Amino acid sequence: MLFHSSIRKELSRSFGATLVVLITIVMTMMLIRTLGLAAKGSVNPSEVFLVMTYTVLGYMPTILSLSLFIAIVGTLSRMYRDSEMVIWFSSGRGLADFAPPLFRFAWPILLLIAVFALVGWPWANSQTQGMRDQYQRRSDIERVSPGEFRESSGRLRVFFIDKDSPDSATASNVFISSIERNRQIVTSAQSGRIESIGDTRYLMLSNGQRLERPLIPGEIKISEFQSYGAKVGSDIDPANRASPVRARTTLALLREPSTPNRGELAWRIGMVLAAINFVLLALTVSSSNPRVGRSGNLLFALGAFVLYYNLLNLGQNWVGTGRYSMGGFMLALHGGALALGLLWLAKRHFNWSWRSIRSPARTST
Repeated sequence: MLFHSSIRKELSRSFGATLVVLITIVMTMMLIRTLGLAAKGSVNPSEVFLVMTYTVLGYMPTILSLSLFIAIVGTLSRMYRDSEMVIWFSSGRGLADFAPPLFRFAWPILLLIAVFALVGWPWANSQTQGMRDQYQRRSDIERVSPGEFRESSGRLRVFFIDKDSPDSATASNVFISSIERNRQIVTSAQSGRIESIGDTRYLMLSNGQRLERPLIPGEIKISEFQSYGAKVGSDIDPANRASPVRARTTLALLREPSTPNRGELAWRIGMVLAAINFVLLALTVSSSNPRVGRSGNLLFALGAFVLYYNLLNLGQNWVGTGRYSMGGFMLALHGGALALGLLWLAKRHFNWSWRSIRSPARTST
């Protein structure tokens, strides 16, 4: 009982500290990235914090897996360094006896990783994608800042307005320059407003002038109008637009087992299986020589985590492109990692070595 409680208590402290540090680092990185997207016009500046929060929630399976892996490696390495492992070994405990308390501590975290990977990841991506689509579907008048030249959503026209109205759907002193059918068209009007006709938005200009000039030198056409309408922005409700694979629910991926869906499904299920293997691998790679120090051991453990995680992401691409089957890839990667971890654990638990393996054959002769 003392054996289990002492290990779980130290693991809890190490896991909590590691989780706080990693979340802080990821939030800082995501904040910088989201601010860059807002500067490019891909994200609404007023929704930066919300987009960052959804993004961090989407990366929680990776953050939790890495925190659990570092906590186990750090705790057991500290026990090796302070010779506590020697005391437990001399009392009849082997390295394999550490597996039950580790998994007893890790099972709530593994369950949380499964929830975030199978449910939280697609939900966070769908929320982020929805906010981006809504921001991209705003009208061209809403995109333009007063006194600035700005491209339209399709980058086919350049707008300039003097918007002095509190209503974002109206503007005054509108200038539009576009190229259509090999002709440069310059339109100016005293005022403009957005009107919805069906599922499409139109910019209705009043009291203006329209100049059409061919790109090849030719006849210039000038016309004046009292009212003129032009389609702007995108459709209000693009219901036929397909959502990205990573934003689809796990049940939707299971119902439509296409090649890209299988690749995404292999990644989500693989995150859960990888987290289980990380507990076993952390137990095997944490042993170190107290005289050498633990920096090299921690670097080796971190390298093993990065390699495993990159293979998981690479496998998603392979399965998504049809290069490998979903079952074959998961069996090779996760089954191979499990077999390697079990063999490594058995070697350290029973103190196997090449000398001990060859000695029976030598004595028999």
